[in-house]
Amino acid sequence: MAAASGLTALDARAAAALAVPVDALARAVARRRDGATLADALGELGVVQPAAFTRALADAAALPFAPAPPGVPSRELLDPIPLAWARRHLVLPLARDAHAVTVAVADPTALAPLDDLRFAYRARIAPVVVPPAVLREAIPRAWDATVRSAADTMEAIVDERVELDDAAVAPDTDLDLLDAGDEAPVIRLVNALLFQAVRDGASDLHVEPHERGVTIRFRIDGLLHEALAPPARFHAVIVSRLKVMARLDIAERRLPQDGRIQLRAAGRDVDVRASFVPTAWGERVVLRLLDRDAAPLDLAALGTAPPVATAVQGLLGRTHGLVLVTGPTGSGKTTTLYALLRRLATGERNVLTIEDPVEYQLPGVGQMPVNPRIGLGFAGGLRAILRQDPDVILVGEIRDRETVEIALRAALTGHLVFSTLHTNDAASAMTRLLDMDVEPFLISSSILAVLAQRLVRLACPACVRLEPPTDAERHALGTPAPDAVPHAGPGCDACRGTGYRRRAAIHELLLVDDAVRALVMERRDAATIRRHVRAAGAGSLRDAGLARVRAGATTVDEVLRVTQDEA
Repeated sequence: MAAASGLTALDARAAAALAVPVDALARAVARRRDGATLADALGELGVVQPAAFTRALADAAALPFAPAPPGVPSRELLDPIPLAWARRHLVLPLARDAHAVTVAVADPTALAPLDDLRFAYRARIAPVVVPPAVLREAIPRAWDATVRSAADTMEAIVDERVELDDAAVAPDTDLDLLDAGDEAPVIRLVNALLFQAVRDGASDLHVEPHERGVTIRFRIDGLLHEALAPPARFHAVIVSRLKVMARLDIAERRLPQDGRIQLRAAGRDVDVRASFVPTAWGERVVLRLLDRDAAPLDLAALGTAPPVATAVQGLLGRTHGLVLVTGPTGSGKTTTLYALLRRLATGERNVLTIEDPVEYQLPGVGQMPVNPRIGLGFAGGLRAILRQDPDVILVGEIRDRETVEIALRAALTGHLVFSTLHTNDAASAMTRLLDMDVEPFLISSSILAVLAQRLVRLACPACVRLEPPTDAERHALGTPAPDAVPHAGPGCDACRGTGYRRRAAIHELLLVDDAVRALVMERRDAATIRRHVRAAGAGSLRDAGLARVRAGATTVDEVLRVTQDEA
């Protein structure tokens, strides 16, 4: 029966042990795709949990089962097999002793990969059965842990010759950086830099030339950290290699250039925005790394305080009006807007965006990138979008009077519009628009709310210290102050010695009521609007940050660093 149905004897025994119906098995066999196991197919059909079927397979084969790979392999153990092959066959070598090589497998019925491993290692193979989903995550992590750092790569190639011709080799955009085996020193170095930046969670990578050398820094959790200082002779080839990856002109060194790179690093898709600017000592490069898998496109995951999240959710139910998100560059404004759009893109609304550039692809949303080279800016793109019967519109950034007036008029004519503006707080958004010579009646009748945002670093949970607040901290916290508050620890491997790990958003929400509208019509300044908002009970950015301190998430020092004393 097993042979007739396309199943192995082990598959049939495992299915029988779990009482899987024969028709379900047949449908699962027909549903299997390349790289998927029978356990995956049964799980997709909702017949049985993949982990349960994998355990039954292990029992049928009289092999040990583990819910996760027991152990971390060494670099030497992984060298004989390529990452791509391990992913395709879902096998992970774990350890080697005098008798055998222990290998985690997802499907013990797949004998050909085990034969290949026996040949590669010239040793007996001892399989341990692990659920396929767990193994898919563990395989790139294992290779990730064995990849050389940028510093190690630099040390290995510092005595090798670096040639501009090597930098000009066209990159394989489908190749994972973990799979890259290029022998050219500059390619190895740039790949190592990009991979380390992704692994360290950097939001930006800076290449900064100086008179006698080059400094490469990563921006991690909002602050820059030096990652590498290669000799000056490496600068030109590193910049040329990055230009080739961004499909830019490597011969043009006098004008600024902008480009885009698409990477895969340990199975993660990363978009890179590249900016090249000429300076006195050579071209300066800044890469903005956008990890699609790491972005928490959800208000709860962003850490939005419940009262603000409830108020924002209410705004999403409106049919027209403009909602602005404000803050400096790198404060997470676009991520917040994407989280809002995800809630609105339910299939019942036509959601369109005009962005520079499109940072993350959102399912169910029409996203248009601006293209200054052909004269397509925010204003022109917004006019075109208005002819596409939109319900919800996102304008990536308001930069000029023309764009803001079109957005405000769209909000007046039955569209819910979202955009960003560079201001220090929510109240300043009103005066900023007035400074752009926008008519007060347009502002007061169109804007629903302004959400100001900052990112604060969170205290590292591995080394944080809970201690009584100092007098200065008590003064900042107000009364009653908590008995103990977080203080940055001495630093550990988890936080790279900084005492902080990851960031979360804090918000200040200004809901535009009749009193605010009247102040705008009178062209009152930001301080007057701010006083009204505070009197009405709305908290400031600093209040939101200090609430995080009271909750044990961050430190007073971090909140004071990120926010401003409005007094």
